[in-house]
Order: sequence, then structure tokens, then C-alpha cells
Amino acid sequence: MTVCIENAQHQLIIHSGEHFSIVARNYLDNHFPNWENQLLPTKAKNFKCASGKMTSIGTIIPHRKGNIRLNPEFVVLDDAHIQGFLLGTDYQRMYGIDIYNSKNSHITIFTNKEKKFSLDIYRISAQDPLE
Repeated sequence: MTVCIENAQHQLIIHSGEHFSIVARNYLDNHFPNWENQLLPTKAKNFKCASGKMTSIGTIIPHRKGNIRLNPEFVVLDDAHIQGFLLGTDYQRMYGIDIYNSKNSHITIFTNKEKKFSLDIYRISAQDPLE
């Protein structure tokens, strides 16, 4: 899914197997030159993955614009290799995000079953809800 942050498009991966919403330090280094000025402390320190342990260095709340405005906090991982932002179940539950894998994949937000947004691997369009 593509999101707009500071007038640029970025990947947002909706991940049902990860509790925390996370972003890699190297991704922020490449796309947000002054991100460290916005870094906040985090309670979550160590994360485990299949390739070993990862260390968090803080939390960041990127500025967003667009039709769907969410305010998730992303834990910044020092040694992760994620190309984009990963939205974990912490904010999926908070915002009532449901993902359905039916004939036409779609997503609903705030449990509004009447307004479904088209979902494909790379992009979501808030302007074109499914009928």
C-alpha cells in the first residue's frame, strides 16, 4: 500500500503477524534526512526475528497527508531491513482495520463495512471505494 508522508510516496506494509508498527533506521536515513530530530523514547527495546535480535532506538510519528489520516507511532529498529513502514496489529486494532481476502481483496477502516477500499499488493486508493 502506498502512503503520502511529507509530500512523497512510501510503502506501508500491513502485517498481521507483527504486534508493533516498525520502520528501519536505514530507510529513514535514505528518505528523511532529519528524522533523528523527531525521535521519541520507546518502551520496547529488543525484538526477535528469524535472522536474530534487533534493537529499537526510539519511536517516530511521521507527518501524513491524504484522505485517510492515521497517527501511528513506528518503533525505529537499528538493524532491520524493511523497505518502508510496517503497520502492526497494534494500530490495526486501534483503527479497526480489517483485511479480507475474498474474490476482490479490500480493506475497511473504522469497521465501516459499507465503504471498502480496493487493496492490491502495492497500492490502496481511498478515492475509489469498491461498490
